[in-house]
Amino acid sequence: MALKVVAAGIALYVLISGAFFLVMSQQPEAIAKTMMHVPWAAFRVFPLRRIWMKTRSGSIQPGQLALDFSLESPDHRSHFQLSSLRGQKPVVLVFGSYT
Repeated sequence: MALKVVAAGIALYVLISGAFFLVMSQQPEAIAKTMMHVPWAAFRVFPLRRIWMKTRSGSIQPGQLALDFSLESPDHRSHFQLSSLRGQKPVVLVFGSYT
């Protein structure tokens, strides 16, 4: 009997962890709508940080070429294409807001 209770507990733990994985695989707005209802104790019981890091890690690997993109200058007079620098020198991309 005790073995069945332990097995049921483990199965429930895995099921809930899987549900968190599915939630965290969605868009940020959907994640926020669900996670705002999760009690703080769940953050101690379930591996939510590990799930978050796995679902949000992306698929680009070191050494893989970055996706090409084009940016318009702030004065709207010119464009910059990332691929124009390919093979010339290393490029560091920093995304953020300075406002």
